[in-house]
This record gives sequence, C-alpha cells and structure tokens, in this order.
Amino acid sequence: MTRRQFWVLITKQIDRPFLLGISLLMLTSLITLYSADNANWGKPSSQMLNILVAMSAMWVVANLPLHYLMRTAVPIYMLGMVLLIGVALFGEISHGARRWLNLGVATIQPSELMKIGVPLMMAWYFEKHEATLTLKNYVIAALLLILPVLLIARQPDLGTALLISASGFYVLFLAGLSWRIMAVMGVAALASAPVLWSMMHDYQRHRIMMLFDPSQDALGKGYHTIQGMIAVGSGGIIGKGYLNGTQTHLDFLPERTTDFIFAVYSEEFGLIGNLILLTMYCFVIWRGFVITGNASTYFTRLMAGSITLTFATYTFVNMGMVSGILPVVGVPLPLISYGGTSMLTLLLGFGMLMSIETHKKLVKT
Repeated sequence: MTRRQFWVLITKQIDRPFLLGISLLMLTSLITLYSADNANWGKPSSQMLNILVAMSAMWVVANLPLHYLMRTAVPIYMLGMVLLIGVALFGEISHGARRWLNLGVATIQPSELMKIGVPLMMAWYFEKHEATLTLKNYVIAALLLILPVLLIARQPDLGTALLISASGFYVLFLAGLSWRIMAVMGVAALASAPVLWSMMHDYQRHRIMMLFDPSQDALGKGYHTIQGMIAVGSGGIIGKGYLNGTQTHLDFLPERTTDFIFAVYSEEFGLIGNLILLTMYCFVIWRGFVITGNASTYFTRLMAGSITLTFATYTFVNMGMVSGILPVVGVPLPLISYGGTSMLTLLLGFGMLMSIETHKKLVKT
C-alpha cells in the first residue's frame, strides 16, 4: 500500500472542509497558548497531546455507522447519570464545588459527558416516536433533559447546566415543539426568576450583578470582567503584536489559558485578528448546518443541528463573557482554551457530524 493509498483509506470517512476549519482553530489554540503561558512550551505541549487524543476519538466515531451511534445513546446517558449521582455522593470538592469524580486511575468531570449524552438521548427518543409525536413525548424528553441539569446545577456548575439546557432545548426546537409551548416556557422561566435567584449561591448572584457594574467590586468579583474588557479593548484595530500583550504578560489577566484566552488573543491581534477568528468559527458552524440540512434521518437531523447550535452557543457565551456583555460563567472558548475534557467532548460531537455526513448515502431516505 502506497502512502497516498493509506492516506485516502484513513480519511475517507472524514469531512475535509470540516476538518480544515477545526484544524485552523486548534492551530490558533497552540499559537495563543504559547503566548498565554509566557512563551513556555508547557501548556502548548499538553494541548497538543489533548488534540491528538481527541482527534483519534473523532476518527473512530466518524467511522461508526449511524445505527451504532443510535445504539450508544441509552448507555452513554445512563452512564452519565450514574456518574453524576456518584459526584453528588462521593465527588471531590474543589473551590467550593463538587464537580469531579476520582475513579482511581483518573479524575473525570461527568458533566462534560452529558454535553453529548443529553442531546444524543433526546434525539434517540424522538426518533423512536417520530410517527406518533404528542405533547406527552415532549414532556418525557424535557424530563430527560431536566434530571441531569438539576444534578449539574446542584454541584454547583451553573454555566455547564445552562449550556446543556441549551443543547436539549435545540433538540426540542428541531423536533417541532410548538411556538406557543415555547412562549409559555419562556413566560414560566421569567416568572420563576425570583425563585431561581433565591436558590443561587452568593457567588453566582454576585457574578450576575457584576455584569451591570463590575466596578463596584473591582478587585473582587468584578476583577475578571474588568481585566477581560481592558485586554479586548486595548488590542485596538491591529493588536499589540504577538507575545506583546501587557495585560497577559504582566499577570493582570486571570485564567488566561482557559476561560479568558479570547482576551489574550484579542489584545495581541486586535479587531482584525478577531474578525479572522470569527470567520473560522462561522465556517465551522456553516459546515455543521450544511451537514444538518443534508442529514438522511430524523435522528441525524436532530443530532447534527443540536451539536452545531451548541457549538455556536459555547462560542458566543465565552466571547460575550470575556467582552463584558454576559456574566462570567466559566465556559471555555471551544477548540481554543486549554483543556483535555472539553476538547475530547467537542471532537466526539464533530466525529458524529462527520459520520452523519459520510454515511448519509447508505441510509434510505
């Protein structure tokens, strides 16, 4: 077998435009992390390992036939629920939150698994009842969403709970949930806001209050927001130049390799760099919508649409959080922020999108 034949063999189930888009974003991650880590190779080297592991997982999933993806829905969801209950009972406490579970050989964050597990399970459920969908089916699907969200919110991890809620809502929306019911849900959510406010932890309420006036606690709860806005704004049109970000390298910017890496990028590459970054994200999102539109089955349309819309939501929330238009909720910038679990989760989802695209000709419409 020639080198060319081998390359064709291993990439025949890979959507190349999609791979190009995410590869450009991951390359941007390594470049930005090198600067964010004060020109050290520690974080970029670890991120490269994260990328290799996640890309391998994506390749495996991309080569799975669609019926295998459907068969994994219930086991993944049930495993995630068991792990979330395990976190509630035996999880490790860090920074006042119980989010991690020590399995002996590794410490994992089960809520990341549910970013895939929840929409996968809901899409599987709607596929099973496609011919006879009633209000009862939407209620059951909503319960499949609410149960893990409540367990995650209890940890507490409000940011992840809200994002998983969004991914589940997208499945409900794409499954044809009535606009009237969605309007009622919106009114109910607004009406329950005072109750939800009273149930929040003090630090969560402070984060929301800091959105309106971070200067009232500039050295405390509002520090992250203020420093992020300073870094983004000080980049100007063309930025301060690579490795020349003062907010970054003078250690003013917190969480600069994870949640606030967008501020590092913005300070050094400016508005023009941000437009290039947004173009890369829009290309990936556009390709996801193309795959959604070409999907051959009800299940694959729901799953592809949810993955794509959730990815877009993660991107918007992080950029909005860093720019000061949304509260700080601890959401990483997809494919850019440092982290193995989030990278693996994202690329598992993208592997599903590739499987949906490359196997669609084998599915009867």
